[in-house]
Amino acid sequence: MEIIKTDIEGLIIIKPQIFKDSRGYFFESFSQREFNEKVTPIQFVQDNESCSSYGVMRGLHFQKPPYSQSKLVRCVKGSVLDVAIDIRKGSPTYGKHVAVELSAENHLQFFIPKGFAHGYAVLSKEAIFQYKCDEFYTPQSEGGIQLMDESLGINWPISADDAILSDKDKKTNTSVYHYRSLHSRERKERRSFVINIRKTLSDKGRF
Repeated sequence: MEIIKTDIEGLIIIKPQIFKDSRGYFFESFSQREFNEKVTPIQFVQDNESCSSYGVMRGLHFQKPPYSQSKLVRCVKGSVLDVAIDIRKGSPTYGKHVAVELSAENHLQFFIPKGFAHGYAVLSKEAIFQYKCDEFYTPQSEGGIQLMDESLGINWPISADDAILSDKDKKTNTSVYHYRSLHSRERKERRSFVINIRKTLSDKGRF
């Protein structure tokens, strides 16, 4: 497989080696050994598949620590525009994104490490989308960024009027920079809580 680096550290496009003849084609869609050697050591624990029609947009989803997910995604029928946004604390590319078209024709895969929000738009009449995750789905850890957040600068091929969204995604109104401020506030609250606990234990002679 060919590894194609992107402008954002950690986001990798994978181009498999395709063997074609008069019967059709064959390729190795995943090799644990080769992935560990060429991309990163990882253990995927869950495979998911979705089927969507033209205009469906899903995202921009992520799971919060300690249940953050890395994903390896591909489109096995039709085509999608797949997007990953950097939401890693302190990253020099925070709020930046990479968009890549994944299709049954190009067989490309997109590796999205922990610390990214992910979503896609369906470009074909129907698309079947598959992805591997290295952490189990944990509903209480779900997070989301607004799909149409203009500050992201994503050139979605589907207009807001034509987009088909889930009720959950329609209700998501967090921008990527609002998320950063929320994240900073949560860290300060956790630090304050730890300090208060230490003070309480110290006052009681237990720290």
